[in-house]
Amino acid sequence: MISNLERIAVMTSGGDAPGMNAAIRAVVRTGLFNGLEVFGIKRGYAGLIQGDLEPMDSYSVSNVIQRGGTILKTARSQEFRTKEGREKAYEQLKKHQIDALIAIGGDGTFTGAMVLMQEFPDIRCMGIPGTIDNDLLGTDFTIGYDTAINTVIDAVDKIRDTAASHDRLFFIEVMGRDSGMIALASGIGVGAEAILIPETRLGIDQLIHSLERGWLRRKSSCIIIVAEGDELGGAYQVAEKVKAKFTQYETKVSVLGHIQRGGKPTASDRILASRLGYEAVEALTRGKSGLMVGIQNNEVVYTPFDHAIKDTGKINLHLIKIAEILSL
Repeated sequence: MISNLERIAVMTSGGDAPGMNAAIRAVVRTGLFNGLEVFGIKRGYAGLIQGDLEPMDSYSVSNVIQRGGTILKTARSQEFRTKEGREKAYEQLKKHQIDALIAIGGDGTFTGAMVLMQEFPDIRCMGIPGTIDNDLLGTDFTIGYDTAINTVIDAVDKIRDTAASHDRLFFIEVMGRDSGMIALASGIGVGAEAILIPETRLGIDQLIHSLERGWLRRKSSCIIIVAEGDELGGAYQVAEKVKAKFTQYETKVSVLGHIQRGGKPTASDRILASRLGYEAVEALTRGKSGLMVGIQNNEVVYTPFDHAIKDTGKINLHLIKIAEILSL
């Protein structure tokens, strides 16, 4: 362990994701095992600016691995986007004698950590990918993604029952303002007739054609998964466009919303979070900084913050073709 690493802090920032508590638990207990003092920061960068830090021991993370949300709470901070806000955050880190910060979150969280390090080089930072969107490069999966898609699949399976009973066409909106990862994976998982995501341009005419093809094959119901950031609009907007041209089905809309963020993390998310929390601390003890820890092909990898947040080309477009073929 590097000699000048004595006290670390951990926080969750941005949107909550199931499995964050498992990551916090792993950070705390791995830090204690390495002889470090560990502090928890409440409400992300907003709490850091206000000095809302508290010491954590092994007992403080007991019985949390199965809980959704985050025991440290989370928030988005406009003040941290300013130089003055970051100076306040730095002052709090120095006041509490924090040598390194572990930030659990997504692109906004890592952007903040990267800028903080650039302005105050004596603060070391490591990132743990915690976002249901799975939109970070440098890891196959982010914490919370597996739970979110299983939540969507469970909800859509129930909707499919009523859709089939009433010959209904359901448009189901899932989270994904800038990324279609949840929509694509859950769409394949539920056997959706069409999947609309920001990364592709299906177009309303092609969607109508797909629905007509299903009608001719006597499909009694259809499920369309719509990512909230699709170019055609959200589920309500798409449904109105389809309803005007395709009247064979009774059209309904369901927006799953924040149900996708909650719930007990799956086994996959608990294990992933535990591994990443452990590896983040171990990386700090070896002198690493400015990196997001991830898992690719079941191996631990480290990705610079600026590369992790680029999110270019992560969508596997081959899965779109698979979804189209299997919906016939």
